[in-house]
Amino acid sequence: MYSISTPHAPRPDGPYSQGSSAARYLFVSAQGPEDPVTGGVVDGSIGVQTVRALGNMEAVLEEVGLGIEAVCKLTLWLTDLDDLPSVDEVLTERLEKPYPARSVCEVSRLPKGARIQIECVACR
Repeated sequence: MYSISTPHAPRPDGPYSQGSSAARYLFVSAQGPEDPVTGGVVDGSIGVQTVRALGNMEAVLEEVGLGIEAVCKLTLWLTDLDDLPSVDEVLTERLEKPYPARSVCEVSRLPKGARIQIECVACR
C-alpha cells in the first residue's frame, strides 16, 4: 500500500492521506468543498459545493493517472438529504454510465461547516 498526495486538493488536517492505493484499488479520503489554495469552504449552493468536492476528488485521482471514469464506489455525506436532487444533477453531468455504486448518508455536521463530503474507491 502507498499513500497519495497532491497540492491540487486540500491538505489533510489530521492523521490521514488524501488517498491510498492497494493492488488495483485506489481509496480517496472524503473530499469536501474546500478551496485547495485557501483551505476554506467555497461559498455557494450545494451544487457549487458538490462541484468543488468532486474537483478535489478528481485531483487525487489524477495524481495517479486516473479519471472519474475509474470510480467504482462513491460515498456521499450530506448535512441535508433534501439537497440530494441538486447533488444528483451535478453527478449526472460529471459521471457516465455505468454509474458507480453509491451510499448516501445524512449527518448532523461536517468539517469546516461544509454541506457535502465525497469519498470514492477507484479501480485501475
